[in-house]
Amino acid sequence: MNYLSIKDIDDLSGWVQEAIALKKDPLKYQDLGKNKTIGLLFFNNSLRTRLSTQKAALNLGMDPIVMNFGSEGWALELEDGTVMDQGKSEHIKEAAQVISQFCDVIAIRAFASLTDKEKDLKEEILSAFARYATVPVVNMESSVGHPLQALADAITMEENKPAHRPKVVLSWAPHPKALPHAVANSFIEMMQRQEADFVITHPEGYELDPDVVKDTPVEYDQELAFENADFIYTKNWSSFNDYGKVISQDKNWMITGDKMAKTNQAKFMHCLPVRRNVVVADEVLDSDQSIVIEQANNRTYSAQIVLKKILEA
Repeated sequence: MNYLSIKDIDDLSGWVQEAIALKKDPLKYQDLGKNKTIGLLFFNNSLRTRLSTQKAALNLGMDPIVMNFGSEGWALELEDGTVMDQGKSEHIKEAAQVISQFCDVIAIRAFASLTDKEKDLKEEILSAFARYATVPVVNMESSVGHPLQALADAITMEENKPAHRPKVVLSWAPHPKALPHAVANSFIEMMQRQEADFVITHPEGYELDPDVVKDTPVEYDQELAFENADFIYTKNWSSFNDYGKVISQDKNWMITGDKMAKTNQAKFMHCLPVRRNVVVADEVLDSDQSIVIEQANNRTYSAQIVLKKILEA
């Protein structure tokens, strides 16, 4: 069993409820992973993903091995049939099989390049490990998806849901750097499986992959989208059509107290890290409406329920 996408969850509601139960007694299944090893392979920096996944593994009795490929491992060749007479010393085909002999589960984190859309959509690193590894593979964020974050988001929303059918808004916000689409993509795919009124809002030109968005409503007027919302999930992303480009840094899209006042006392969510007073104003992030810390805490339990399912398979 691999966990590469939110689509790998057969029963989202069931997994969420099981994760919430697990949160109450996180060491209940600590014998499940006894004498099992998980390899956490990072091709990009991490704080929450590394610590939460490692904590989840430890809660299940697993032994984590962490490797940062940026500074510690050989540069991996991903293309088949390549004459390896340049800088890359090891092919993914051997690397994945060798690591599989050392680990019972392999977890991968590899961001989008934001320079080559075709290669990013192919999920080159994640797909290669899934192809050549002989043990289960977990996506800790890839070029186009962050399913551990999306599952944590679902857990957090369930714990904070109103009595009525909620309205959920995914809002773009400005950022000085070009950021990938992974978090937004997986959040959309998760929300498409929820009983909720869901809308995406962003400036024109920041349309996401139509194969992900499908028929989800898009509103270009942010303040209109915020009306009567119960959850505001905020994330920056770069252009998909003009791939990887920052085409606007409109500061008017920052989340402010005045905008949150248009909502139904909405909870504010963000995957973190977040740039204060660029993406969101202090007055929002430090308010009682902000649940970003709780959201980050649930990263442990989203990872733990995924690993539990894999160990039980």
